[in-house]
Amino acid sequence: MNNKIKENEVIRVKITGIQKYGAFATLENHDYNGLIHISEISYGYVKNIHDFINIGDSIYAEVLNVDNNTKQIKLSIKDIDYKKDGIKLKRMAETKNGFAPLKDNLDKWINDKIKEITDNF
Repeated sequence: MNNKIKENEVIRVKITGIQKYGAFATLENHDYNGLIHISEISYGYVKNIHDFINIGDSIYAEVLNVDNNTKQIKLSIKDIDYKKDGIKLKRMAETKNGFAPLKDNLDKWINDKIKEITDNF
């Protein structure tokens, strides 16, 4: 096919190989090859890529970067429903307070726990 792939579009890919650093994919109905880097699989720690995808899987992936000359693409699956329909997932917004509540309460929580433990002796 001669259609060009565009950044941010969600496409269907087939997983063709897996290494410790990521998964290789080909685009169905295109002659592009791509890589889903391990950091683009999940926001959490990925110990084993096989926990998410396996060789032969046909999944959805989001295009992060495309080189139409070399037909190489960088892909991500961490913000989409990659197994079902490729729809973007909504992420919970980070709190504006950050670690402030922890900083403000940590000493109190530690002292409360120490008192609870020592009162039980």
